[in-house]
Amino acid sequence: MLLVFISWYQFIIFAYFILINGTCSFFTLVSLKDIRRYSLTVTAQNIKNIISGSFYRPLSIVVPAYNERETIAASLKSLLGLHFPEFEVIVVNDGSTDTTLQELKEHFRLVKIDKPIALKLDHRPLRGIYISLDYPHLLVLDKENGGKADALNAGINASKFPLFCCVDADSLLDNDALLKAVRPFIEDREVIATGGIVRVVNGCTVEDGNVISVRAPKKAIECFQAVEYVRTFLSGRTAWNSFDSLLIISGAFSIFRKDLLMAVNGYRHTVGEDMDLVLRLHKHCRDHKIRYKIIFVPDPVCWTQVPADFNSLTKQRNRWQRGLIESLWFNRKMFLNPKYGTVGLFGYPYFIFVEALAPIVEFLGYFLFVVFYLTGYLDLDFALLFFMLAILWGAWINLGSILLDNLIYMRYQRLTDILKLCLFGLIEFIGPRQLILTERLLATFQFWKKGWGKPKRQAISSKPAEETEGRQPKEVA
Repeated sequence: MLLVFISWYQFIIFAYFILINGTCSFFTLVSLKDIRRYSLTVTAQNIKNIISGSFYRPLSIVVPAYNERETIAASLKSLLGLHFPEFEVIVVNDGSTDTTLQELKEHFRLVKIDKPIALKLDHRPLRGIYISLDYPHLLVLDKENGGKADALNAGINASKFPLFCCVDADSLLDNDALLKAVRPFIEDREVIATGGIVRVVNGCTVEDGNVISVRAPKKAIECFQAVEYVRTFLSGRTAWNSFDSLLIISGAFSIFRKDLLMAVNGYRHTVGEDMDLVLRLHKHCRDHKIRYKIIFVPDPVCWTQVPADFNSLTKQRNRWQRGLIESLWFNRKMFLNPKYGTVGLFGYPYFIFVEALAPIVEFLGYFLFVVFYLTGYLDLDFALLFFMLAILWGAWINLGSILLDNLIYMRYQRLTDILKLCLFGLIEFIGPRQLILTERLLATFQFWKKGWGKPKRQAISSKPAEETEGRQPKEVA
């Protein structure tokens, strides 16, 4: 009986290994084809010609902020300087307990006003509404703390334009990011949501709220995340986009049609509000027979801070895992339901069996490997060969993503930075993956918890050009 169990165990682990790595390898090849085709058909001049015509669509940028005093000024200066014909920026101070609101008042000369706002979506009460004397398209809402989803709903209520853009308070956008992300809405009326790529700002040089020099992070923990972000966005989301099964658009930078956000009652109070919203949009459009498209656009860049210490990183990954499971459970009606097309038949099952259950399967693999070895039921030569194959295959997927990114977009100009990321891509599967796996395993059995576990923030340099003249701009930690 024991031998039968061991045989089945080895078969299941091997099949799961082939499924995950085979899918990732296939996604990398699909992404290479699609990104190359996209880069050949979309040029900067093409985007400007489309967006500068009479058919552009104005948008509202909403920035939820809770205790963001270190990053809010630089992030807002970046947003207010974006290249776009018509937009507004709405900052929602979600009951911050630090000096976030004071930072906003000092940097942007805020004045409190009386402004009626329709309560179309529920949220915690507002404590004040402010406008800027220097930036007429900036609005600041101060409200009682209710969480990110609550803050976003308040921003939706206050917004006046048909497109709604969510940007995290610790993020910076490239100057042309909005132009590129909005283009699909103009070219295709069926598009209801788009998301861009999120990259790591740690290590980059920032001046006046703009990333002027792209560098690999200095800390190992940040480099591992930089590799992970490239792999996840370029290889993962580009491929799901090709199969019309994109289930997640990063909450750090996403654009939606506001009328459909209203139709699904805005953001739901959950720790995984970004994925949950996209799933509910899929479900709503399918239920009401609305022709729609949710698209990942690979070149508009949002630069975000990643955790620089292990405690903050584990808190973040714990929340991501809990948000994933909660979102899948809330929308479980879509599982293997042909009514929801490729989303229900392929995308949803993949996220359950590969993303949600991965920590359990992988942990059992490591645990039983040790048990079988100690009891003498494991062929050591086969086990070592298997682990070597797993490490090399995983490293190849990382290297493929890094090279794909730099061959097409050439964001890292220094060869040393590319080689540094390749090095960390090679060793990610030895140590860092197992540490994150442990935290995700704990989160799998804590999915009912609602806490965010906010990571520590570090200041983003945002000095005016004249102040930095003759000096090197500050590098983001």
